[in-house]
Amino acid sequence: MALGTYQPPWLRTVDLGERFGALVQWWAQPHRVRRGIQAYRDLLAVTPACIAYAFTLFITWWTLRGASDIVGRRLIFSASTNLRNMQRDPIQVLVASAFWTDGGFPWGEIVILITLMALAERWLGSLRWIVVVAIGHVGATLITVLGIAHKLDKQLIPTRVAFASDVGPSYGISAMLAVLAFRLRGPARWMWALAMLVWYGYGVWHGRTFTDYGHFFALLIGFAVGAVAVALSHRLIAVRERKAAKRNPAATGGTRPTDTAGNNANSAGDGIDPPAVALDQPDGGLDDAGRDRAEHGHH
Repeated sequence: MALGTYQPPWLRTVDLGERFGALVQWWAQPHRVRRGIQAYRDLLAVTPACIAYAFTLFITWWTLRGASDIVGRRLIFSASTNLRNMQRDPIQVLVASAFWTDGGFPWGEIVILITLMALAERWLGSLRWIVVVAIGHVGATLITVLGIAHKLDKQLIPTRVAFASDVGPSYGISAMLAVLAFRLRGPARWMWALAMLVWYGYGVWHGRTFTDYGHFFALLIGFAVGAVAVALSHRLIAVRERKAAKRNPAATGGTRPTDTAGNNANSAGDGIDPPAVALDQPDGGLDDAGRDRAEHGHH
């Protein structure tokens, strides 16, 4: 795609009504099951980050399943982004914590990764998807850890919270769920954003754990990232259009400059050549019969 016609993915929105109508037409056609399987395979073929992430979660879960309880707890606590580990080795735990899950098989995370997150990766591309997930995971973790440290200094929470386990991809997924609102167009965008705010807000009000707060902060980070990315994309398009208008004003409805007589003035840089003149066409300044005399010649 040429740079002059490139549109950032943040501006490629969809209308749910149109998509639903297309889905109804698609469902009415024959062999819908086979075509549906093929469409899903095509989706997974262009979402390597989601597939790799889901596979990594499966591997780490399998590792914990084969280890003893003591070894498993040590692995989880060593990768946890609690206050103690963040003070000792923040970079290591920030990276490792995103690839471990505490508890049973991570059905929910893997299903979301190979459905909604896969759709988000196909929309944004793998690199942007990874950046958004990383910003959500790291940002929400840092905010949560700072809040825990503040509460501990004020002696408002028990000390054991500083050693609690906090692992999993949920912070990054929450940020991407917020970003998905910018994929929608019209009222559907606001309905999705409101639904996410109500869902995560209820988790904070009902659970009131530091992970609930982390999920809510990750959601807000996702909304902020999406808003900034859309604004920058609009600015990029505006700058490109202004440059194109300067290079070719006629293509954007501009007019050529005129001289004092009202005629269009031609310049060397406007890209428009003057009309051709025949070599044998008479010119009043050169074919004056009264000046074709010997005294007007060179001596």
